[in-house]
Amino acid sequence: MKVKMAETFILIPGRTSDQGCGISEGKFLEKYQREINTLQVAPGDMQRLGLATGDRVRLTGEEGQIVEVCIAPAKKDELPVGMLFIAYGDISSRLMGGDTHGSGMPTSKGMDVQMELVSKA
Repeated sequence: MKVKMAETFILIPGRTSDQGCGISEGKFLEKYQREINTLQVAPGDMQRLGLATGDRVRLTGEEGQIVEVCIAPAKKDELPVGMLFIAYGDISSRLMGGDTHGSGMPTSKGMDVQMELVSKA
């Protein structure tokens, strides 16, 4: 286990094609739930930190919000080192702050989060 202390990353939530297909099949079915509950980590960060698919990590948001999530490697070259991705859903929503900057929508892109290992798969 290499990850002993939390490290700062930039979290970019968004939509995925599997999420879009999964929602039409049902929000409570495995395909959709897997998409919204799996954090994608750049392969370089996974290697550097000694992480593996299925490990659980804790994310702490800018305002102290805390969530735990399973991880998987992002597809090669789709996610730069230092960035994390998760599909929009419960986990990403819990990490968003309440400030809407007058837009009616909380900031959901480029959130600073601390990531630390909770358990190995």
